[in-house]
Amino acid sequence: MNPFLLVAIKLLIGFLTMVIIINITGKGNLAPSSASDQVVNYVLGGIIGGVIYNDSIHILEFVAILCIWCMLVLALKWIKKNNVKAKQFIDGKALILIDEGKINIENCKKAGLSAHDVAFKLRTNGIFSSDDVKRAIVEQNGQLIIILAGEENPKFPIITDGQVQKDILKVINKDEAWLKEELKKRGIKSHRDVFLGEYVNNTLKLTTY
Repeated sequence: MNPFLLVAIKLLIGFLTMVIIINITGKGNLAPSSASDQVVNYVLGGIIGGVIYNDSIHILEFVAILCIWCMLVLALKWIKKNNVKAKQFIDGKALILIDEGKINIENCKKAGLSAHDVAFKLRTNGIFSSDDVKRAIVEQNGQLIIILAGEENPKFPIITDGQVQKDILKVINKDEAWLKEELKKRGIKSHRDVFLGEYVNNTLKLTTY
């Protein structure tokens, strides 16, 4: 086969695979919100880029590699959706860096942030003292969410895909007993029946399946 035609066919197959993966896994890969989303993009790009100019890898082998990668991506997505601990292990979890003006050094270390990094992130948000911060939370994608003293708390996802986010409960100073009682008041038997549960302005907003 003509080398140019072979490269063109591989490129077309790679393009179609990327479109399929994006549509199957959701649009999150277009704006990665976690480390695993980034890895999916990087590895897929590496597979396609490394294979299309390699004449020793045939089209069928290329397709087989892409199919294996697609299965791994779908398996990872399923695991993250159905197991909170696995998701936190893979993607990390939100950490409270500052609570009522006090910096949590242990959480800063877990997030890989030095004192200089924390100070820089505060300055970029127009804040020059941690005393002015009611709560600062670093999300799994590294973004810092800052709530100033006197401000209302933003929306917190307490339940996602039927899974309780225990770390978020700690952030809003609630526990699982409180959550169970709130679900009982709404006539909901289990948190597994909830698609999304948000804590907004001291009120629990629930969207069931």
